[in-house]
Formats: sequence, C-alpha cells, structure tokens
Amino acid sequence: VQLQASGGGLVQAGGSLRLSCAFSGGTFTNYGMGWFRQAPGKKREFVAAISWSGGSTFYADSVKGRFTISRVNSKNTVYLQMNSLKPEDTAIYYCAAQLAGTAEYDYWGQGTQVTVSS
Repeated sequence: VQLQASGGGLVQAGGSLRLSCAFSGGTFTNYGMGWFRQAPGKKREFVAAISWSGGSTFYADSVKGRFTISRVNSKNTVYLQMNSLKPEDTAIYYCAAQLAGTAEYDYWGQGTQVTVSS
C-alpha cells in the first residue's frame, strides 16, 4: 500500500485548505483512513479518521467544527477540508491507513506541510 498526500501550503489565519491522500497498492475499502499532524518540537497527534464506508467519522476536539474528513472510494482518495485555520494548525499533515478490524495504522504517507500565518 502506498499513500500520497498533497494539498498543503501557506495560508492566512481564517483561510481554508483541502488536503488529499491518494491510496494505491491495495483494496481501499478494506481500510479506515486517518489524518495526523506533527508540529515542530511536538509529538504526532490525531486529527481525524473515517471508516471504510465513510459512514463514521471522528475528530480531535481541537479541530471539531472546522475540519471535515471525507472519502471517495471510487477514486481511492481521502480528503481533509480545513476551514477557519489557525496558526496552531501549522504542522506536517500525514494520512494513514488502518486495516479494518485492527487497532493500528499500518501505512503512512510522506506528509504535506501546512503553514498558517497570523
């Protein structure tokens, strides 16, 4: 399985970005998908997750109401729509794939940088 994240960039506070993660090398619908982020000097943290069908979504409290995770199974792609961005959202964002029925994320993308200026 390979994951390719894209869509990061520089945006002003209050702005929006949409991250994409393209999945290949496996059966997309066998995996739940997640987004994580890591800011400089900080541990990687959970941002959002979505079940294989898209029917269930989960968010960190810090992004709830501002970020939306979605997936299009016909395109083997998961998205993270980020609105009302804040400087504290600045981080490298990673997508990850979790085989259904398991507790761990098995595959990780390379990350995409998001920088929010104040």
